[in-house]
Amino acid sequence: MVSAGSLRGHLVGSRLAGVVGTSREAGLRSYRAFAARDPRVLLGIDPGSGWGFGDVLAVMAERVGVPADPRCVAGPDVIDPALTLAGLDVFAGRVAEVARRRGAVLIGTGHPHRLLGFYARLADALSAGGCTVLTPAQGRCVDITTRFGLRTYNLAYVRGVGFVRESGDLRAGSTTGAHCHSPLPVRVALDAAAEAGGPLPQLVIGDHGWVCGAGQLGFEAVGLADTDDPAPFVGQAQGVVSAVVPVEDGARDDYYLPLARYVLNRACLSQ
Repeated sequence: MVSAGSLRGHLVGSRLAGVVGTSREAGLRSYRAFAARDPRVLLGIDPGSGWGFGDVLAVMAERVGVPADPRCVAGPDVIDPALTLAGLDVFAGRVAEVARRRGAVLIGTGHPHRLLGFYARLADALSAGGCTVLTPAQGRCVDITTRFGLRTYNLAYVRGVGFVRESGDLRAGSTTGAHCHSPLPVRVALDAAAEAGGPLPQLVIGDHGWVCGAGQLGFEAVGLADTDDPAPFVGQAQGVVSAVVPVEDGARDDYYLPLARYVLNRACLSQ
């Protein structure tokens, strides 16, 4: 069992919280882009009116622990590990609730090279507990506008976790995927699930566009987010996203496994 105290030490020691690898400059750049309604930073969230730079910085200071002073403009960013642990507790509570109901879940990530193992542990445990882990639109093409122009990706699932691959990379079981912020993959998946007439997810678990895109469409969504991803935290403040765990999202993949064990322990799910 992973205790809160030992996990806090792991978070700080691995720089998943405390002083993290994401820079202050990257965070402030994202907050300004969000305030300017840059779709690459909105991740599918519709912030409506308000939400200028100062509003975004304030919510990130409150929910993540980054410095609230806009004059702090350089150096590594900071995540309050107490907020990470609190976020994991709420996250685990939503996982426990869908497990209790043996509901359907959809899981996806824009960071397959970092976070797939974390989500796969949750998918395995939820499936073993009687939940339906959905994998709609497997192999479906998704056209996403990137800084290099319009590119075609394919929606893939490994161990119940969705992500996108470069078009043509259809190797069975391959975990090679693309870093993706877009909400289009989750929209394609949800549309396909509805068209098939099967169950729709009672909970969507993920990050980036997966959590924001699903939450904006009215699905309960929980996930992880870094200091330079304000959209999930704004979505949480608006009541669109149920739970967001502030955590560095660019660390080694094995660093996230204690977090998965902690969530599964708190949700009373077998590992």
